[in-house]
Order: sequence, then C-alpha cells, then structure tokens
Amino acid sequence: MQKFVSLAFAIALSVTFTVSTTFSQYGDIYKIPHGINPHSQSQIWPGFALTTGSTRKTTAMSYYGGPMIETPTIYIIWYGNWNQSNGSDNASGQTIVRDWANSIGGTAYYQLNQSLSINGYNLTGNVQYGGDTTDAYSKGNALTDSNIQSIVDSAISSNRLPYNADGVYFVITSSDVNETSGFCTNYCGWHTYGSITGGRHVRYSFVGNAKRCLNACAAQSTSPNANAGIDAAVSVLSHELEEAATDPDINAWLDSRGFENADKCAWTFGHAQYQANGAWANMAFGGRNWLIQRNIQRTGSNFYCMVNAGQN
Repeated sequence: MQKFVSLAFAIALSVTFTVSTTFSQYGDIYKIPHGINPHSQSQIWPGFALTTGSTRKTTAMSYYGGPMIETPTIYIIWYGNWNQSNGSDNASGQTIVRDWANSIGGTAYYQLNQSLSINGYNLTGNVQYGGDTTDAYSKGNALTDSNIQSIVDSAISSNRLPYNADGVYFVITSSDVNETSGFCTNYCGWHTYGSITGGRHVRYSFVGNAKRCLNACAAQSTSPNANAGIDAAVSVLSHELEEAATDPDINAWLDSRGFENADKCAWTFGHAQYQANGAWANMAFGGRNWLIQRNIQRTGSNFYCMVNAGQN
C-alpha cells in the first residue's frame, strides 16, 4: 500500500495511470490502502483453506523509472506498550516479529521480488535486519499520519536507530494505539517516504498489531505462532516490505490503477496451505510457520500472484 503526502504531488508523477478512482482520502493525505480483509473470519478446519486466489495471470505492471532498494534493511520502532498481559503485546510477540525480520531475506517467497529487477536495479532477494528501538507513547495513543514520520525522525535523530538510505523503518504499534486516518476501518498498514531532520530521505511504514481488529486485519482468529494479532501483522509487514523495495518513492513498479506488486495479491494465500498449531500456514522459515499474502512474479510480460517461484 502506498501513501502520498499530497494529491498534487501524486498528479505530478510522470506516470500515465489515473489516480481519481484509486486514491482515497482518510484524514489529510491520499493513499492506496492495504485494505481490510474482505474474507475475514473464515472458518478454521482442515479442508477449508483460506482464500487461495486465482492461478491466472494478473493485469500487467509497468516500470516508471524510479529507484528501487536492491537489499533493504529493516528497522523497527516498537510504539506504545509492549509489556502488556493481553497475550499479544509482549516480549513473545516481539520475538515473532524479530524472527521474521531476521529470516525473510533469501526465502523463496521474498525472492519473488527479484523478478522485478530492471534498468540497473538488481533486486537481490535478500534483506538485512538492522535492529529496533522503543517509543512509549511520545505522540499519545491516537496517531496521525504526520505523527508516524515524526516518530521515525525522532528515532533516527536521537541515534536510537542509524540512518540508512536503504532502510525501511517500521513503526509497529501495540493494540491499544490507533492510527486515526483509517487503521482497522480502511487499511491495515501503509508505506511511504519523506524528508526528516537534516534533509535526509527516508522510507518508512506503519503497521499496527492486528489484535486491535482481527475481523478486519487478520485472515484467521487462530495463528501458527499462537499470537493471531502478531501473525496477521507479519503478513502486512511482508506486504509493505516488498512494496517498499520495488516502489520506495511511489514511482517505480505500478499498474494502471496505481497498485503496487503486493496490492495485486492482497489477502490471497495460495494453494500450498497446511495446518500448523491449529491454524493455516503457507510457508516456513526462521524455525516458524507463517501465513503470508502472496506477491507478484514477473515472467516475461506476464505477472502472476505466487507464494514462491514454483507455487501459486
């Protein structure tokens, strides 16, 4: 999902798609949301897999000349209270996310991004994990879009996190925190870019703990790692990470509607699903099972939603 600072800037982009039917305004900025789950609250039992999605090719994407991040580095800002007794916003939940961040690079799933390499940008399919920091409600528990950038700016300017031009900075909020422009009602996460202190160019993302709204931002009420809110957030984090790599400044890979690669496959989980810990999963890495939304693979001029290069 992409987020724009102003509609005027979006129109000024040197691309040919029409924004009027794609961009929705919630609050004071325009965005293409990673929308809430239209197939939520699916029943859970063997033989009733979650939404698989089509095996047919999708509509084409085009490369508009913008930069890409060949090997992104993940940074995490834990916003809010991650020491709660609700079974989700806790150290165990943080460990699940760190295990994801440390191991998604080089997986058959993330390597799908390599298929969008073009014009001198060699997407490696690898990811680095650069570390994390905390922010205990510096902007309260009802955040605006501009608050998210300020939180990132503060973490970097205070040297709690290093500045990295190839970094993607994730503000992950505990479930008692709302993002007031539409979290849980219109989207589950987003990514964008901006300028912070010192004029430094930064790519960043908001993703909330889906425990706040499992019916909107999760595909199932159980989960492979016994934390439905965090497992669902990992699917959104993966979605935003791959988009931030292939379209970090919202002017690289897009389709005619303004959708990025993961947008085209959102809330579909493919045909390789299996049961794990009483829940559905579709891939394993980092010593864990995961249920993660599919991503685009480009094959010549064709585009397909895939779990990995051999499974759709």
